[in-house]
Amino acid sequence: MSGSWRLLLVLALFAASVPYWPLQPQQPVAEQDTSPWGANYFPNVPLLTQDGEKVHFFTDLISNKVVAINFIFTGCSDSCPVETARLRQVQKILGDRVGKDIFLYSISIDPYNDTPATLKRYAEKFAIGPGWTLLTGEAADIEQLRRSLGLYIEGLENGRSRDHNLSLIIGNQATGRWMKVSPFENPYILADRLGNSLHNWKQASAMTHDYAQAPAVRTPSSGEQLFRTRCSSCHTLGNAEPGQRAIGPDLLGVTRQREASWLARWLKEPDRMLADQDPLAMLLYEQYNRLAMPNLRLGDTDIRALIDYMEEETARLQTPLAAKGNQ
Repeated sequence: MSGSWRLLLVLALFAASVPYWPLQPQQPVAEQDTSPWGANYFPNVPLLTQDGEKVHFFTDLISNKVVAINFIFTGCSDSCPVETARLRQVQKILGDRVGKDIFLYSISIDPYNDTPATLKRYAEKFAIGPGWTLLTGEAADIEQLRRSLGLYIEGLENGRSRDHNLSLIIGNQATGRWMKVSPFENPYILADRLGNSLHNWKQASAMTHDYAQAPAVRTPSSGEQLFRTRCSSCHTLGNAEPGQRAIGPDLLGVTRQREASWLARWLKEPDRMLADQDPLAMLLYEQYNRLAMPNLRLGDTDIRALIDYMEEETARLQTPLAAKGNQ
């Protein structure tokens, strides 16, 4: 056999030993190498936005994006409104970056009732801006998403039990960095994680820090901690921004405006008071865009600490009752 025939035979045998791969569109090699959390992991289920637009979870919503995702239902009288209000604060801090290099998604776990139209009304009540999308879909698809994101707990019936699942996750799909976080976290910390750490600090922060002006370190009371984590996403306490209305009323002076027993019950079981059509509770409900005060599952000790803190702040700022005029 001549040398040329030997070469052709070797090439033919080599070609026969190499597996055949059809020429299919592939994900970029860089993404496959850097993140195990790609198209092979996340279900690319179809969803509907609050505007009725059909999208797919992986390809349209999270691929190569920094995102915050939570699961809610609009009829929730528990933690969902607090989560939504907190994310609203985060959106305001991040400004026009939301919708450009950071995306927020709230997915309903009650798709039978949360139609696109219902979600749109919910978004309008909370003044949700561009870059934050509310979504619904098939119940089985949404459960699959919750499982893949680690936000599904066996035994919870659509989040309606007293052990409401606080479900907020943030991440960068391209790098595979994901973390479950508390929706009660300080909004500035959440914004920093979304805007800086998950972007590997690639975008310079617009905020400047002068540590000479930093306040003295102190330990806040339990009442102040409760107000910051549970109440401040919807309410101010004498520090309302001029011309901007919060989701709920400013609470400075509330301990002097409301009867003590009524205020304690309102903090403990606002859902029951609304169901009973308490006159003042219904007035507040109508006055503040028909957004129900959520039941925060506060115990008697928590309620006492919270009331004491609000009274201390009222006394400290010495704001006359008549000057506030809040309902």
